[in-house]
Amino acid sequence: MAVQQKLPESFYTGPDVVSIAHSLIGKYFFSCFDGVLTGGMIVETEAYSGLNDAACHAHLGRRTKRTQIMYAQGGVAYVYLIYGIYSLFNIVTNVEGTADAVLIRAIEPTEGLEEMKLRRGLTKIEPRLTAGPGLVTQALGISTQHNGTSLLDSQIWLEDRGTQVPEEDIVSGPRVGVAYAGADALLPWRFSLKGSKWVSKANPKY
Repeated sequence: MAVQQKLPESFYTGPDVVSIAHSLIGKYFFSCFDGVLTGGMIVETEAYSGLNDAACHAHLGRRTKRTQIMYAQGGVAYVYLIYGIYSLFNIVTNVEGTADAVLIRAIEPTEGLEEMKLRRGLTKIEPRLTAGPGLVTQALGISTQHNGTSLLDSQIWLEDRGTQVPEEDIVSGPRVGVAYAGADALLPWRFSLKGSKWVSKANPKY
């Protein structure tokens, strides 16, 4: 029987956001609203470091109403809106006062498939269900109202189900849509599961 263990606070408070983003490949991401469980296995992530990463919203210690939650202790959700349409889900990591986060870009859906199809307006299980950061949140029913939600509670959480992903099956490369960050745009801080049809396209439709 597979082990199902909610990731503990200590996982999120680690000091190396890139290592955390890498280790999240093969972990599971769930939401449960009104008793409806939805989610699946994480197949794509991106790391952002507040200290020295021009692609990060909190670069150079920037504090705004939007980024304030990034300075919380690791283990809470940072959910923000892009294009006025898509909510993107990030995991705040590191200790309080250090603004690191991991963006969940894609999952392989495993639970609540019918509910996810309804939320996404789809009639079949296909990559458009969850192969992109804005698609994942829509499928899981997550929006900006969940910004600041603890990942140790029962609405949104991550699990280790004992899935072992070989190192050679984790692909690293530059992050998507951060050309404005100059040299930092080339950092290989995007991780994905090799060969997975659920990984987002390089130029996503979110």
